[in-house]
Amino acid sequence: MKNKKPKKVFMNGAIPPEKIANSIANHQSKTSIGAHSIFLGQIRADEIEGKTVQAIGYSAYEEMAEKVFHEIREAAFSKFDMTCAHIYHSLGTVKTGEICLFVFTSSAHRKIAIEACNWLVEEIKAKVPVFGKEILEDETHQWKVNK
Repeated sequence: MKNKKPKKVFMNGAIPPEKIANSIANHQSKTSIGAHSIFLGQIRADEIEGKTVQAIGYSAYEEMAEKVFHEIREAAFSKFDMTCAHIYHSLGTVKTGEICLFVFTSSAHRKIAIEACNWLVEEIKAKVPVFGKEILEDETHQWKVNK
């Protein structure tokens, strides 16, 4: 899997449930896979100073961010004995309750799939230059801080 062509990570708006379902279905023919692990990041309706978050507007310097996503994905293949790894992240406005990050790993055994998925999520949160602006109920905005 090393030195593969970078895959497109960004999607406009929320990641639709059909994308997730199709990703799972597309792996049924890969009979060397014994486990999948999936992380779904969903927008929360946090309360900030008495105002509720209605959405997050995501932006990124796409070329740079796609490069970092690719480097992280390739590092995961070096670190873990995975069969597949897929990453999708939203750009634009994603409403509360909708999915903004989808990380999907596959391997022969569950422990590797789970560890790889968790590692990928932590690396993405720490290193990828994606920025989120929380859109509050009164339509004011503030930069989101990753926790």
